[in-house]
Amino acid sequence: MLAPAILVSHYYHKVAWRAGMLGQGLGIGLVCAVLSDSSWKVFGIYISILCVFHYSEYLTTAVINPKSLSLDSFLINHSREYGIAAVGSWMEFLIERYLYPEMKEVWWLSIPGFLLCVGGETMRKMAMLTAGSNFNHIIQSHREEGHILVTHGVYCLTRHPAYVGWFWWSVGTQLLLCNPVCLIGYTVASWKFFKTRITEEEITLLNFFGEDYVLYQKRVGTGLPFIRGYRLEL
Repeated sequence: MLAPAILVSHYYHKVAWRAGMLGQGLGIGLVCAVLSDSSWKVFGIYISILCVFHYSEYLTTAVINPKSLSLDSFLINHSREYGIAAVGSWMEFLIERYLYPEMKEVWWLSIPGFLLCVGGETMRKMAMLTAGSNFNHIIQSHREEGHILVTHGVYCLTRHPAYVGWFWWSVGTQLLLCNPVCLIGYTVASWKFFKTRITEEEITLLNFFGEDYVLYQKRVGTGLPFIRGYRLEL
């Protein structure tokens, strides 16, 4: 009888640990952004944005689709490639700041990057809230009861607003940090990832919704440059 209670307690401990870590990261980032040397300020802003993104992924999922909620909903362990990309961007920032600290004080680049992060985050969360229980971090292989095709709200603008938001958020983080190498790398890697992801997801959506989704594809684009999605050839 104790085993289920112990497992639940262990799960909540893991949630609290991750949430606490992200909260501390947010605090450190804000302190760095306000009190540190000017060449460190953008890194503090970046850390704050990163922590808000991952915490809000879990929180929003808890609100809209608690059945799918898990530790993976934080997206901290999204993939090995995601972790390598993050560490790579930190290393680039530190090396370039050490060699050329003035590179990290180019505010006419950092400010648009910050705005891209905020806009991308807003778009993604609006997509999640609009889709509600129809949203899931994992591509579904079968249609759940009550799963409907969402075409209103931000889904009138793009078929994949959550991916559009995440794409521009990721690009914005590197523009914010003034990381020229990772800016190119993140743009290319994110584009390739979402091109594959959208193709896989649209195959399942066509299986789920058939002609309704075909008509939706004709009305609304993917929202990402040079990505058409999966087209059913008739």
